[in-house]
Amino acid sequence: MLRWKRLPNHNPLIIKGPRQCGKTYSVTHFGNDNYKHVVSLNFLQNPNFKTIFSGSLEVDDLVMLMTTVLGADAIFVAGETLIILDEIQECPEARTALKFFKLDGRFDVICTGSLLGVSGYTDIPRSIPVGYETTIKMYPLDFEEFLWANGIQPKTIEVLRNNLESETPIPEALHNKYRDLLLQYTVVGGMPAVVQTFITTKQMNVVLQMQRDIVNAYRDDMVKYASKNDKSKIRECFDSIPMQLAKENKKFQYAKIRKGSKASDYLGSIKWIEDVGIISRCYNLSIPELPLEGNAIQESFKLYMNDTGLFVSMLEDGTQFDILQGKLYGYKGAIFENLVADFFSKMGRSLYYFHKDSGLEVDFVIRYKAASVLVEVKAESGNTKSTKTILANPEKYHVANAIKLGNYNVGRSEKILTLPLYMGFLLENDEVGKL
Repeated sequence: MLRWKRLPNHNPLIIKGPRQCGKTYSVTHFGNDNYKHVVSLNFLQNPNFKTIFSGSLEVDDLVMLMTTVLGADAIFVAGETLIILDEIQECPEARTALKFFKLDGRFDVICTGSLLGVSGYTDIPRSIPVGYETTIKMYPLDFEEFLWANGIQPKTIEVLRNNLESETPIPEALHNKYRDLLLQYTVVGGMPAVVQTFITTKQMNVVLQMQRDIVNAYRDDMVKYASKNDKSKIRECFDSIPMQLAKENKKFQYAKIRKGSKASDYLGSIKWIEDVGIISRCYNLSIPELPLEGNAIQESFKLYMNDTGLFVSMLEDGTQFDILQGKLYGYKGAIFENLVADFFSKMGRSLYYFHKDSGLEVDFVIRYKAASVLVEVKAESGNTKSTKTILANPEKYHVANAIKLGNYNVGRSEKILTLPLYMGFLLENDEVGKL
């Protein structure tokens, strides 16, 4: 948001992300720190605010109505006032007005949205001001932010980055500390209110109830906002995710939702959940070479929850305790794969894997240091036969390196770099552009 504010002649900003990931809090905090005056309208909390935008969208007219409705709480000074339009998807006319705020130029505008772009959300016609808004995504806390919340200083985390670059082992005491924190993150995830409750109380039963309340709120959104024909299908897709990931072959299978189902029955439902920001699709590649997006097989994919804590909350009672004790049983592969998907999706990566009917399968393929790199996720010691086969045939697969994430310390065996699972959040794509 600071980078956006410093850009000359910047557009109104839209912060898009799933419900309860901290959008309103962050924007309000930013506004209070960086502007003399903040004028805030929450269309979900107070639907009457929508009437402000029901007539003229001229900025002077909107300012007049906002001062009338909000009274002394609304102070407008050119260059010193931030207007916050919270849950803007509830008022399409307010989004149309962003063009006029930009052309007027006196006031900065930041909007938040939880269901923007979701098909079937509303039947109200809208005019999206193309070219007059900047949209960025917000995610729940990632693992690094979880470490900060637990008192781990950035300079301590920098030690991990240095060890990654030098490929040297992490000191044992630090290694054990990060492993424990990773297991905690696996069950807590990154929803801000959930993390805060965990930090202050350590009561996992309260944490679990909060997570399940969030998941149920998502289910309610599916019923409330999806188009009539999609309501039940969206919930069926969503509720099938734990079962889909528990399979040996984690490719999403429509027949696992309902016997006899086919892609055409559910493609729109998956897109709905994806657009809300709850899940990410991980596409199979025809070949694991760059550019990854160009080699993605659109009809072959896995689904992962964007927040590992919410995923674990969807599993049976007792799973949290088992994870914290290091006892993962049958779900261990699904849990750790979803954890790595959580790492990657929260850093803005698109997700890819590689699977061939011949038996070759690699959990993830990423662009790392300007090259295609295989990533294997191992809950325990496991073979890397597929990875070694691919690396042994560079002329066919065009891959030269691989990373194995698991219950290890840092090490290397020829072309395979072994890393502890908690270092997965460091595998950033340096070429991803930022605002």
